Amino acid sequence: MDFRWSLVWDSVPTLLDGLVTALIATAFGYVIALVLGLVFALLRRSDSAWIRWPIGFLIEFIRSTPLLVQLFFFFYVLPLIGISVSPLLTGAFALGLHYATYTSEVYRSGIDNVPVGQWEAATALNLSTRRTWTSVILPQAIPRVIPALGNYVIAMFKDTPQLAAITVLEMLGLAMSIGSDTFRYAEPITAMGLFYLIVALVMAWGARIVERKFGTVRA
Repeated sequence: MDFRWSLVWDSVPTLLDGLVTALIATAFGYVIALVLGLVFALLRRSDSAWIRWPIGFLIEFIRSTPLLVQLFFFFYVLPLIGISVSPLLTGAFALGLHYATYTSEVYRSGIDNVPVGQWEAATALNLSTRRTWTSVILPQAIPRVIPALGNYVIAMFKDTPQLAAITVLEMLGLAMSIGSDTFRYAEPITAMGLFYLIVALVMAWGARIVERKFGTVRA
């Protein structure tokens, strides 16, 4: 078997640059997904149909189209309307918006699982709507969905190779570049796979720590 482990090792320094790029895109995208997802979930519970329906349509539209299509859309359309950002930020935004539609459903399930009595108690105490949400409902709803939200950061990280389609040189793009230079693809792809495995395991471990901190799993 002509497999050169030395070339796997030689690929590491280059792929580390791609790993940093993937982590930056994941971090920005995840923050966007958490914030936008919560906003979407709250807007879908609005009393106004003029707010609920457009948000519902937007969520279903984004969730029904591939992430790759959304990457190309933002990459080619944003410059046409005068918005010029780097491909990395474009990719992070597309990732965040794509996953915001999924996190909004997770938030929704958490909110729906808050006992009705909590709403009634807040009403009995004459709390304002904002105070009811910030002091009663969300502090109970969000811890219930932390395990699902933790899964999305790993899924988002594993989707970063798609950023290569809009010229972002994360690990896949750099692995292909090494392969084209050396005419050997198995070794850099192997190194890339090991990077993804190690980082995903670390993320899963971190997610378990957060879950334990909020008491959503037993130690």
